[in-house]
Amino acid sequence: MSYSKILIAVDSSEYSMQAAKKGFEMAHQLHAEVALLYVVDTSKALGNIDAGISAEQSLLVLKKEAEQTLDELAAMYDGDAVMKFMPEGLPTKDILKTATVWEADLIIMGTHGRTGLLHLLVGSVAEHVIRHSKIPVMVVPSK
Repeated sequence: MSYSKILIAVDSSEYSMQAAKKGFEMAHQLHAEVALLYVVDTSKALGNIDAGISAEQSLLVLKKEAEQTLDELAAMYDGDAVMKFMPEGLPTKDILKTATVWEADLIIMGTHGRTGLLHLLVGSVAEHVIRHSKIPVMVVPSK
């Protein structure tokens, strides 16, 4: 199978840096288009009334972090222009939605490597994407 459009799903973790590096490397080798995707997780846009921070202000901080991360990662790529997507929503749904709309051939993402109780409580975005994606998913391990 030939991959001509590679979508790299990232967040602001160090694991995303590894996934981006692998994705860029693969895009070079395959002469593929590449796009970075950072889903601004609206479920994390919680205000703190005691600190005087509204949910809207919290969302603005998350958006700024996403923009900064996308810009930093895009600057690492030495090929053609990198497309950047920054939808607001839930990563588990918006990664798959963006891959469909952009017509990606491959999704690349990192994993935090959570196990045990933490994995049970927090879940795994990568696991959800793997289970529900209609296209291949490459997961770059944390270790």
